[in-house]
Formats: sequence, C-alpha cells, structure tokens
Amino acid sequence: MIIKTVETPEEKEQAYDVRTTVFVHEQNVPPEVEIDEFDEAATHLIGYEKDVPIAASRIRFTEDYGKLERICVLKDHRGRSHGSELIQVMEDVIRKEGFQKAKLNAQTHATRFYQRLGYEVISDEFMDAGIPHVTMTKALS
Repeated sequence: MIIKTVETPEEKEQAYDVRTTVFVHEQNVPPEVEIDEFDEAATHLIGYEKDVPIAASRIRFTEDYGKLERICVLKDHRGRSHGSELIQVMEDVIRKEGFQKAKLNAQTHATRFYQRLGYEVISDEFMDAGIPHVTMTKALS
C-alpha cells in the first residue's frame, strides 16, 4: 500500500469516500457525525493499492500531542497489515510536526490491535457515535 498526505480536493474526496464506506455504511455512524467540523483543519492521509483508495485517516494537533482519528481500511483489504502501516505513517507525521505523544479514541474491539502497536488505555469505556470506545496514548521516540 502506498500512503500519502492528501494534497488535492480529489484525494480528500477519495479519503471521505473510504471513511463513508467504513463508518457510515458498515458501522452506521450518521454522515453528519462522520464528516465533521474538524475535517477542514486536519491533516488527512490516504492509502492506495494499485491506484485504488483503500484506507484513510486524519490527524489533528492539539495541546501536546497528535491525535489519530478516522482510521479505516476497506473491508476487502483488512488483515494485510494496512492498518499498522497507516498508524506508522501517522506517527511519522506527528513526529515531523515536533510532537512526542500520540493519542486516539479506539473502538473497544480494536484495543488489542493498538496495544500491539504500543498504545495504552488511559480512560474508562465511553460511547461515541453509538460505539464503545476507550482513549489510548503512546509516547513517540
């Protein structure tokens, strides 16, 4: 998979399409919750396999950390380490921006995935868009 920072309106639309497929159609997140007021200022990433968009995410920089958000891979492309690749690139972007900590709100079913990548749970479970989540952090070196 080739992962790049979104630079054009077309790439941003492709990232939104991947997110809509995963979050709105698969997980029933309301469209107005999925595409929100933070998208305009966020750094977006998109992953391609043979020029086809298959993964997307966004990063926001707040306080003293980079926040990983909207991390998704299309269903037919899961189980091939694309999620791990996407997280690695996101962490690299966060480091390049001068931040040493990463934070994310993980769907609880994905907690072990993030723990394998070095993230630690720092919150109790909470609901977001009708889906149980926990907050996780990682120190980036």
